[in-house]
Amino acid sequence: MKLTHYYVVSIALFLTLIFQVSCSAENESNGIKTSVSDTFDLPNILKKKKLTVLFENSILSYFNYKGKEMGFEYEVMSEFAKHLGVDLDIQLLENKDSLRNQLNNGNVDVIACNYALTRERSKEMNFSTPFYKSPQVLVQRRPADWKSLPAEKKATAMITDPIQLAGKKVHVWKNSSYFQRLMHLQEEIGDSIKIIQQEGDVGTEELIEMVADGEIDYTIAEQNLALLNQRFYENIDVSLPVSIKQNIVFGMRKKSGLLLAAMNEWLETFLKSEKYAYIKGKYFDLKNIAADPDELIASVIGGKLSEYDEIFKKHGKKYGIDWRILASIAFQESRFNPNARGLGGAFGIMQFMPSTGRKYGVSTKSSADKQIEAAAKLLSNTLKSFTSIPDTLQRYKFVLASYNSGQSHVEDAQRLAKKYGKNPNIWDGHVKIMFKNLSKRKYFGDKVVTNGAARGWHTCNYVDKIYNRYENWRKITDD
Repeated sequence: MKLTHYYVVSIALFLTLIFQVSCSAENESNGIKTSVSDTFDLPNILKKKKLTVLFENSILSYFNYKGKEMGFEYEVMSEFAKHLGVDLDIQLLENKDSLRNQLNNGNVDVIACNYALTRERSKEMNFSTPFYKSPQVLVQRRPADWKSLPAEKKATAMITDPIQLAGKKVHVWKNSSYFQRLMHLQEEIGDSIKIIQQEGDVGTEELIEMVADGEIDYTIAEQNLALLNQRFYENIDVSLPVSIKQNIVFGMRKKSGLLLAAMNEWLETFLKSEKYAYIKGKYFDLKNIAADPDELIASVIGGKLSEYDEIFKKHGKKYGIDWRILASIAFQESRFNPNARGLGGAFGIMQFMPSTGRKYGVSTKSSADKQIEAAAKLLSNTLKSFTSIPDTLQRYKFVLASYNSGQSHVEDAQRLAKKYGKNPNIWDGHVKIMFKNLSKRKYFGDKVVTNGAARGWHTCNYVDKIYNRYENWRKITDD
């Protein structure tokens, strides 16, 4: 029998009253004070009108993008909280090694951290109905000359079979399902893999970035997470599966049986809904627009960057923005595609978020000319807010970080820089360091930070890519 939301809530409240009576009887018999809050189950959640969910700072879990809270699991959990009629209380994971303790100690009600179901994990917690499946894949770096390599050399330039991992160093979180998979893989291939165990304060996306930057050679990630990150790192390859598809689930305490039942009842209907299809499409059905490694100059022919150069120049001049900054942003965001759609509904050649687009008078139906003008105006307004930064080129980096992550996070990083004895008006070596630190609780939990965590390493990488391309384009184009 399927329970409606009304009956789920009614039963939970009824059980709350029963538990209160039983607690009173227990108090009389053993002298120990207890309360309904000790259950940490659905009745208590409904009573306090708050569902506390533990997310990690990642695309699939939870992140802040251009000033908007996003994340695949965040959006699903938001819908579940609405279904229960409670608020969603967001808690960010500081260290993966503390994940299960935070759950079992009652600090959070649900784990939503792109968590794969394993037999070992199921001994310690309950798991929801799987809401999607994904195999694990090897994340490796393509050679710099990948595009020009003949087919026979491509076949030997990278790992194409898991058996080739023998003797290779692969970096993964020590308590992850990736580590377990690599241990099993060693048995399957009959040889040793040099598994480098990372501490829990290093996330999977950070390891992917380290592969892209050449700091490490290999890591493992869920395919969906790897594909999303491939949009940002054009030199990584994620095509080699190293496992079967695994169930991705939400985790709950063993004693949270009512919460588990309510969630599974809801998921049974929700996973078939148009709303779920829409949310999933926002994160998984995006065309990969990653460029080739030699993209910095490949598109420049006779000093021409794109078919929109004259529009970039016109609006750049009008709003006091170097037109090549506009062009570099457009390339990074959409590869000069005015019809591109991105994460969270971002649209167009400049990838406006819907709310920002409305503020600047553009939508998915606006022409490339209007979209570029709106971006120039936005950049001009942001540039004016950083007048305390004397160096124009440094100021552009603050503007780029604001365009990607929101100005409020940049201001948080400036305050951190000042607190830690760095110059809040210089990006390189100062504010950039503190912006990267905004992914760590020690820093985003600081009292001078008013806007919470950010995917700092991603934004810093974004700034570097756009600015380096801009510097290259300045040398081969006219003002």
